[in-house]
Amino acid sequence: MPKIFSALTFALVLLPGVPAFAQVGEGAPDPSSVRVRMGPLLMNPRISLTNVGVDDNVFNDPANKDPKRDFTFTLTPVSDFWLRLGPTWIDANLTETLNWYEKYESERNANTGVKVGWIVPGSRMSFRIDGRYLDAHDRPGYEIDTRAGRTEAGYSGAFDFHVMSKSFIGVTASRIETHFDQGTEYNGTDLQVALDRVDTTYGVNFRHDVTPLTSITFSGTHVITNFDHSPNRDTVSNSALMAVSFKPEALLKGGFSLGYDDLAPTDSSLPDYRGFVGNVDLTYVLLGSTRFAVTGGRGVQYSYDDSQPYYIQSRIAGSVTQQVYGPLDVEARGEIASLDYRDRSGVAVAAPDRSDHIRSYGAGVGYHLAKDLRLSFNVDQYNRDSQMVDHQYDKLLFGFGLSYGF
Repeated sequence: MPKIFSALTFALVLLPGVPAFAQVGEGAPDPSSVRVRMGPLLMNPRISLTNVGVDDNVFNDPANKDPKRDFTFTLTPVSDFWLRLGPTWIDANLTETLNWYEKYESERNANTGVKVGWIVPGSRMSFRIDGRYLDAHDRPGYEIDTRAGRTEAGYSGAFDFHVMSKSFIGVTASRIETHFDQGTEYNGTDLQVALDRVDTTYGVNFRHDVTPLTSITFSGTHVITNFDHSPNRDTVSNSALMAVSFKPEALLKGGFSLGYDDLAPTDSSLPDYRGFVGNVDLTYVLLGSTRFAVTGGRGVQYSYDDSQPYYIQSRIAGSVTQQVYGPLDVEARGEIASLDYRDRSGVAVAAPDRSDHIRSYGAGVGYHLAKDLRLSFNVDQYNRDSQMVDHQYDKLLFGFGLSYGF
């Protein structure tokens, strides 16, 4: 299946572009994002070839374990799709990531993600349903260093009711199942036993369009997480959030959210979490030549370690890209993240009140060979500091990249 998806996306990239056309209504794609039109089917294919160079710590090993070096690259074909069906729209996204290492074949992998949605707009009521599937063989997050095989399958639905000229009341529901491959281990822990789970979410929200380009949403969600093989990890969470979003045409693009989460594990040996959560993803272009971007978030993540079954992850990353002259640009970037673990009472914990810290910084030089086609050279340094000595590492990545459409 990954090979089929790769071939399809490569073919789409080679198709000629089409001129921009008028906005076609609610649920329709942004005209500036559509590059290919085949009858009623609209597409936005992109592709990137990154990290074509050296990874000097392939397995994220600590210094005392003789880190291994290898030549590597990552190929990522992506395409968005839109299909109009009467007054409704079907939208989809197909993403594949191919990681290749010259010497260490165990690190080669292919990840395939598919999302499909149906949007039904209306003057008084609108709804959409979505389905998603991910088949991955990569590192699930900042904590686990093995290339863990897993699948994530889920669906969601949302109804919006138009209550005033610029205001909407909505209800949402979703279900996501996460399953790791049998026999996948990390630090002696079977990830299937530790992390296979089902997340079920229900929510209500109120959205108000402050301006044609800006909206604010207040929402409440109820999340039930049931672990397939480890019921002593089950949790119930209630949260309240305020989110602000900006449309792509606005000067400030993206959005951010801020709220409060009350997480209650069903097992009394685990502590509750009550605190702030949120996300940010904002982009701003100054005078058409300087691009600022910031992403980040704070929330609960589940750990493979039964003695510390979850942690609070806080992350912030930013970049500044400056056009130097003509097609030449330079970029500086950095990221910091912390993983603050919660201890299970009554069991031996190797590092009580553990807190891991991840940092990265890097720079790159880019040259635009043509519209949407950019060649770059990048250098990035990564570090993880932990009370668990075997969990510390330093990594240097340097190499070339080539992207189209990003």
